[in-house]
Amino acid sequence: MILITGGNGQLGTELRHLLDERGVAYTAADVAELDITDKTSVDAFFETNQPTIVYNCAAYTAVDKEEGEGKALGEKINVDGTRNIAEACARVGATMVQISTDYVFGGYLPIGEERFPDDEKHPESEYGRTKDLGEQAIVASGAKFYVIRTAWLFGSYGPNFVFTMQKLAETHAELTVVNDQHGVPTWSRTLAEFMTHLVDVDAAPGFYHLSNDKAKDENVTWFDFATEILKDTETLVKPVDSSGFKQAAKRPFNSTMNLDKSKATGFVIPSWQAALAQMLTAGDLRAQPDKVKGTM
Repeated sequence: MILITGGNGQLGTELRHLLDERGVAYTAADVAELDITDKTSVDAFFETNQPTIVYNCAAYTAVDKEEGEGKALGEKINVDGTRNIAEACARVGATMVQISTDYVFGGYLPIGEERFPDDEKHPESEYGRTKDLGEQAIVASGAKFYVIRTAWLFGSYGPNFVFTMQKLAETHAELTVVNDQHGVPTWSRTLAEFMTHLVDVDAAPGFYHLSNDKAKDENVTWFDFATEILKDTETLVKPVDSSGFKQAAKRPFNSTMNLDKSKATGFVIPSWQAALAQMLTAGDLRAQPDKVKGTM
């Protein structure tokens, strides 16, 4: 049995659509069906259902709130919840696929360089710290696992940067977007496909990085991403440095990830521009929940 936790979130919904298209049976559970922070409930669920593959899409991702009012909840979900799932996977022999983040690294990475899966981690935010502890809990559990670190996630099913830019463009002739934070966008569809790919090809367990691809010498910022999103509108996008934006959580200066290990599994990664164009062509599918099948 395939289990998707966090089944109603942006990535969980994307994964459900993907499996539905392929005719693959699964069980999707959100907090109402399975509270991953409740160890007793998790253990009972796994004992009854005996999943063989678990895609853990449940996470606390409010990075600024986690610096304050959301700190305890972030710890509960990203650390305790992840540990509960990992230990349950180990007991029943299930493979765990976990989504993590560029925030686990922290520190300064020069423009033009990339983060590798085995780089040292020095998180500088609560979100990064709790996701790092979640990673450690998975390793300690002894379960077979794939941890996929990603960044700048966008897609059709939930609030994200693409929809924010489109909404603002409806009422603004000009927008200012930061051009001193570097990385590469990740389409949730590409990420969902990679999650299933690792399982399908029985790739070596461990840590992987996944974003969409970029040209070899291309340097991508949020300003570049916004410009591409709105290139067919009349809204002017202007660059600005991040000092003018007050944010509780420290953002990585450079989140660019090295994708060599992921590509070596045989997975073909589309460019971020091609991924964005395909997502925009498909349109906003959030109003079509009837297309998501599976069980809840």
